[in-house]
Amino acid sequence: MSSPALDPCQRHRLTVHDFHRMGEAGILPVEGRLELIEGEIIAMAPIGSRHAAIVKQLNTLFVRAAGARFIVSVQDPILLGEHSEPEPDLALIQPREDFYALALPRADEVLLIVEVADTTLRYDREIKIPLYARHGIPEVWLIDVEGRALTVFETPADGRYRDEHRVQPLSGLVPKALPGVEVDLSRLF
Repeated sequence: MSSPALDPCQRHRLTVHDFHRMGEAGILPVEGRLELIEGEIIAMAPIGSRHAAIVKQLNTLFVRAAGARFIVSVQDPILLGEHSEPEPDLALIQPREDFYALALPRADEVLLIVEVADTTLRYDREIKIPLYARHGIPEVWLIDVEGRALTVFETPADGRYRDEHRVQPLSGLVPKALPGVEVDLSRLF
């Protein structure tokens, strides 16, 4: 049996604090889009025009529906425990007077996450969705740009979502955490 101290393949998970210190020290590339997932730095795929257009449409729809009920956060980090700081394409977060200037939104302040996947569908489905479930995010929408489809994940329990369903048609959607807020995605694709 080998000693953990002698194991050449031993991994060292970064904390969110380490990640931020590396950024402040100039160790991480300024031009790169990076996120911290379970202690590992992940380079994010470049954003293409179709992806960007869908995020802009979603932002417009949610801002119109928001009022003062929630804040629409676009491609901003959220804090999920000590080892993860993903940057979902869109997050609806609880309103706070400081607009999160003093601290990033935590899992219990996130109402809905939307991930738009054109080149990252497998990564979003296999890595990010389970991460959100482990941290109790109540609802996640995964938009498959190529497949022109929306999958909704709800009811996080035991590190996964118990309810997963494809949505058709894409009009009249009501996020579970936001009763009375209807979103029409019928012109999304």
